[in-house]
Amino acid sequence: MISSGVSGLYDYGPPGMALEQNILDVWRKHFVFEENMYEIGTSVITPHEVLETSGHVAKFADWMCKDPSTGEIFRADHLIKEVLKDRLEKNEKARSACAETVQCPSGWNSGETSVILDETTIKQYEKIISQIDSYDGKGLSELIEAYDIRNPATNVSVEAPVAFNLMFATQIGAAGNIAGYLRPETAQGQFLNFNKLLEFNNGKMPFASVTVGKSFRNEISPRSGLLRVREFTMAEIEHYFDPSNKDHKRFHEVQDVKIKFLTREMQASGNEAIEITVGESVFEGIIENTTLAYFLARIQMFLIKIGVDKNKLRFRQHMQNEMAHYASDCWDAELLTSYGWIECVGCADRAAYDLIVHSKKIKEKLVVRELLPKPMEIKEWVVNLDKKKIGPLFKKDLKFVEEAICNWNDEDKMKYRDQAVSESKITVQVADGRQFDVPSSLFTIEEVKKTINVREYVPNVIEPSFGIGRILYSLIEHSYWIRSDDIDRGVLSFLPIVAPVKCLLVPLSNNSMFDPIIDRLSSKLSRLGISYKVDDSSAAIGRRYSRNDELGIPFGITVDFQTVNDGRYAFSVNSAPLIFRSITLRERDTTKQIRASEEEILEVIKKLLEGIISWEDILKSFPVFNKQEINVLETKDFIENNS
Repeated sequence: MISSGVSGLYDYGPPGMALEQNILDVWRKHFVFEENMYEIGTSVITPHEVLETSGHVAKFADWMCKDPSTGEIFRADHLIKEVLKDRLEKNEKARSACAETVQCPSGWNSGETSVILDETTIKQYEKIISQIDSYDGKGLSELIEAYDIRNPATNVSVEAPVAFNLMFATQIGAAGNIAGYLRPETAQGQFLNFNKLLEFNNGKMPFASVTVGKSFRNEISPRSGLLRVREFTMAEIEHYFDPSNKDHKRFHEVQDVKIKFLTREMQASGNEAIEITVGESVFEGIIENTTLAYFLARIQMFLIKIGVDKNKLRFRQHMQNEMAHYASDCWDAELLTSYGWIECVGCADRAAYDLIVHSKKIKEKLVVRELLPKPMEIKEWVVNLDKKKIGPLFKKDLKFVEEAICNWNDEDKMKYRDQAVSESKITVQVADGRQFDVPSSLFTIEEVKKTINVREYVPNVIEPSFGIGRILYSLIEHSYWIRSDDIDRGVLSFLPIVAPVKCLLVPLSNNSMFDPIIDRLSSKLSRLGISYKVDDSSAAIGRRYSRNDELGIPFGITVDFQTVNDGRYAFSVNSAPLIFRSITLRERDTTKQIRASEEEILEVIKKLLEGIISWEDILKSFPVFNKQEINVLETKDFIENNS
């Protein structure tokens, strides 16, 4: 490090960067290519008015609290969870040590003392921890007071939580008169381009857009490594569909996929997740429609494809007061790690929220126009204004009042119609917040019949949103294990499809006679598009295998003295020498090796990486190799006699 670090900001080294890119490569093939989605690139800097319209300026916030003695800032829900978990852990220590029983009232602060909590307190703590994401500012404040939540470092009570907007503000341009933010999500850029995307898709529905890139959130207290950071990679899908037809045409392909569901009712009652098929989840009303269910299944299939442990995966439904301001329903794909269950993918039903609010702001319709097979008669509510009288009444403010009335939906129109019957005026709020009284005598609201040839509607949106850094971290945890015969030998069992490096090239020693063979194999691997790493250090061969197992490299080619000595079997075809040099191929997890010619080994690696065959299949075709038949002295003798 050239300078001291800042929490929540991380650099990836070569293996981490390669792992992320490989995950994204699988993601693009699984979603973008297979589903024929449209990937676009949008600006990282977003103007203030865009995020004000979307609701992020007002509502994209977390609750923070402060230690008045030190000024240290905490995210309120995280502090409460940390303190209560610490008390539960100390309770377990006290029980295991058979410490003196202490009956603790709820809210008692144990400091550094291990105590035994009463059963009522334990259940209260566990319930709060399991539902901590569902508390609003008032609820968090009540918890802090009721359970005497303090700064663990100073034992000082923290202040009541206040809202903190998570967006990084910036000024656009030299004059600094255009306010903006680093985007907190990639979705808004996609919504602003909806009309262009619809045109690109020839006006047909449904379709989906995709953006992969950096997003930024000014986290109150970043922690837990890559799990809560201020800059992170997101991959977001916006799937647009007709709200009158929420069935997905490919649902039958995934209806038998089993998923662990944790509904909001299960969370409230403290029950565990249940595993059922997505088909059953729709039939039983757990998932509202087959489009949302389809994407939940596809999300699980992707996570398993890259190597996530299925037994450590569940889908948790957001509690009602936990959902984002734009969502009508939301499910998180959570992965179990050493930090507990971590949200890695969110799948939200955003309904038509974003397109409606942006349409009102830009005064342009963000709608789909569907040509009907035959004319259709519909009923709609129409507002008729007495222009001769209403104009002189509001004068220059008339356009604001008319705009507000034009934005009424059918529910608003019915409400104001009933109000106008019983009252002499109605109150209309315009875009800038001002309110105007409109006399009931100056307008009428009536239901009329209308024949249409084109149906116009605002599409609904299902949004799967992937936190790539969280997926990457969880995958590392799920892939890591230690060999039973040596606790110092760790292994990252990445699947070949995502492994940062696919093949290790290892000469048996740093003898110069191996160099030409290593160079030739490097060139061949490059031409095949297979990433490789050469480890020709002076460390023992076993040590080199082990440290590259820790990088997750699935296959290793070893060049030994028998490889060099195989040159004695050269013969000519049309004066061209053919040398069938043999090399060994080692598989990381089993450590078993086979021996075959260079071309055979390279072909085997290619098929293994493409998923055409498995290592078990290879062991059926090639005998397990134990040791080379030629030593260094025999090789030197052969070279000298044939030089």
